[in-house]
Amino acid sequence: MKEPKSYMKALYLLQGADVSMYLIVAVVTYRYAGPGVSSPALGSTSGILPKLAYGIAIPTIVIAGVINGHVAAKYCYVRLFRGTDKMGQRTWRSFFEWSAIVLLLWTLAWIIAEAIPVFNDLLGLISALFASWFTYGLSGVFWLYLHYGRYRESKRKMALTALNICIFFIGLVID
Repeated sequence: MKEPKSYMKALYLLQGADVSMYLIVAVVTYRYAGPGVSSPALGSTSGILPKLAYGIAIPTIVIAGVINGHVAAKYCYVRLFRGTDKMGQRTWRSFFEWSAIVLLLWTLAWIIAEAIPVFNDLLGLISALFASWFTYGLSGVFWLYLHYGRYRESKRKMALTALNICIFFIGLVID
């Protein structure tokens, strides 16, 4: 980051955009689909709209999956070859090793997704258990960590400290 002082502005922008998008999507979906909304919510639409919505959603989902897969493969590659000359080489052998790691991870992910009959339910359970913690609990913890030792500098800081402690506990209770 060029300007470390801009970190908090970026964090506020990210959280504001995040909360706004989730809230808008949830409200609009509930308003037009009602309480009987299917999962995923795109299935609740009719006519040409589901085709259009899935046409936009599928590339986004694939890109997110590829990014996560790449991060996992990079982690394995660095873990395996740290301290060797292979980290900086661009040879056929290093290309083959990278490709083998990627193929192995994607194959393993596919086997897990297809072999476990209740994978969709398991994925929903995991999301229900951890998504709120990552959304609420950790954001409160991160704020408290960033401002450690300065909680009582001003009335504003004390109010924000109390708010982030509440956010942390909301994350605990929701889970």
